[in-house]
Amino acid sequence: MSRILVGVKRVVDYAVKVRVNPEKTGVVTQGVKHSMNPFDEIAVEEAVKMKEKKLASEVIAVSIGPSQSQEVIRTALAMGADRGIHVEISGKEYDLLQPIHVSKILAKLALDEKADLVILGKQAIDDDSNQTAQMTAAVLDWPQATFCNKIEKSDAGITIIREIDGGLETIKTKTPAVLSADLRLNTPRYATLPNIMKAKKKPLKKIGAGDLGVDTKPRIDIISVEDPPVRQAGAVVPDVDTLVAKLKEGGHC
Repeated sequence: MSRILVGVKRVVDYAVKVRVNPEKTGVVTQGVKHSMNPFDEIAVEEAVKMKEKKLASEVIAVSIGPSQSQEVIRTALAMGADRGIHVEISGKEYDLLQPIHVSKILAKLALDEKADLVILGKQAIDDDSNQTAQMTAAVLDWPQATFCNKIEKSDAGITIIREIDGGLETIKTKTPAVLSADLRLNTPRYATLPNIMKAKKKPLKKIGAGDLGVDTKPRIDIISVEDPPVRQAGAVVPDVDTLVAKLKEGGHC
């Protein structure tokens, strides 16, 4: 039976109104509610469901980030993951951490842990990069299936229905593979109080990126983070002729 590695990222909660910090180096995170990235919750749920169906023997939750990232690992453990790995990166190094760094870390862990599947959320709601799953597959040279809408695993491999611009696409792949979870793959379960208590006793290993031989030196500089421009108010025109005239002038209505 297979072992599944699932990535879980700690992000500013989706219900929080994000504000740019006074220095314009990023968004305000101090004193702001954080939670597990919603697409990662879906990835955890899918991995746990596979284990419940006896299609997987173990689910390992991995989070890369500051010490608070252990909170989302514990949430994954309460949802049914077996153990956690926290790759600690903090401060400016974490602020400038990119999908290329994350993918190299996940790829190294996938090999070290002898994982057959890596399941990630299709993107994180903070940076919206939608790159980590694809890059992880490239680093490992494993097949990939992104935007998974349905996953069916058998001894022969995996059949995936994935969301594309024109509708749905069905593909088949062998394992090991990297998958990314889309919104309609499943509905994540709530962690019950007894499972939250049990999660506190499940193993959680802490390591550094250097222990994995991954260089996390920043490849980007953040010049400035700005709020989007305020949308101008519309105007009411008296008739269609005036509207057409305004549009021809290229003015705002």
